[in-house]
Amino acid sequence: MSGSGSAQFSRAQLQTLFRQRGGQLRLSEALAQGYNRYQFYQLRDEGLIEPVSRGLYRLADLPPIENPDLVIAATRFPHAVLCLISALDWHGITTHIPHQVHLAVDREARLPVLDYPPVAGYRFSGQAFSTGIEQVDADGIALKVYNPEKTLADCFKFRNRIGMDVVLEALELYRIRKTFLPGKLMEYARICRVANVMAPYVEAKL
Repeated sequence: MSGSGSAQFSRAQLQTLFRQRGGQLRLSEALAQGYNRYQFYQLRDEGLIEPVSRGLYRLADLPPIENPDLVIAATRFPHAVLCLISALDWHGITTHIPHQVHLAVDREARLPVLDYPPVAGYRFSGQAFSTGIEQVDADGIALKVYNPEKTLADCFKFRNRIGMDVVLEALELYRIRKTFLPGKLMEYARICRVANVMAPYVEAKL
């Protein structure tokens, strides 16, 4: 399909393309397939598709998005990794509701900035950034998040910023709700250079 033949594609075919892509489609992808902006925006104006984030749309008859803030953050900052309280919340090991989307980026990267949802960016370096990453599905969008053990090590590292009460509650909920893996916890503690701080708390849970 080339851009020169965009008029031959019907709105119904564009809706079919949406369904082939799991119900979500970027405007740039539609243009690359030969559709034009008018067809795209016509579907939007008729209420058949709705914006998810800048340049990304979804079929309006899909089930409601469960994690709209995470979907927007993941699409705007695809190389960032969900961390700290946002990662704790994703893994179900905190009672605290994150008021910002906490995102880790590589040391050389620009910190993510967004008006809505509000984001808090953190620069991690080397293995502290690259290890312990899981790729999960958030309403059809690929989202990077640190695994529970790496997240706990990060929380100990940033304990002065997020509060020790949040960290200790998370460690206890991890012990209760997840498979308690002290070796894995301490592996990430060493990577994050908080092994001496974490060790007594981990040992106390054994």
